[in-house]
Amino acid sequence: MNLPDRTSIVRHSIPIRPRYAETDRAGVIHHSVYPVWFEMGRTELLRANGLAYGDLEEAGIIFVVAELRIKYRRPACYDQALQLETTCTRVTASRAEHVYTVKDEGTGVLLTEGSSTLACVDGKGRIQRMPKFMQLEAE
Repeated sequence: MNLPDRTSIVRHSIPIRPRYAETDRAGVIHHSVYPVWFEMGRTELLRANGLAYGDLEEAGIIFVVAELRIKYRRPACYDQALQLETTCTRVTASRAEHVYTVKDEGTGVLLTEGSSTLACVDGKGRIQRMPKFMQLEAE
């Protein structure tokens, strides 16, 4: 498997159209759905860089969520056109940090924001160094 020399895309957006199963009885997106959407955002950010989680795991590079924060500002509802933006903001020796925004696609109103810290581990769950290609460019 060929891993890239460096990832170059740090921000990526995907559309989301909430399904009925993701709502509560009032038609509002259940709070437990947002971590799943954030995972979708990270997956598509990797894909935009020519990578897939499966490829990384095959190379012995595994990411686990060490911290997750979510701020619910306004409710999102069933079948509402949304935009999820995922940004990798910081990469350290063994961690990667991301921030997320969920906005109404039509109005741009911020509905939810969050952040996560992923730890890089080996197949036995031991902390390991972040692969060099994941390091962000110096600003």
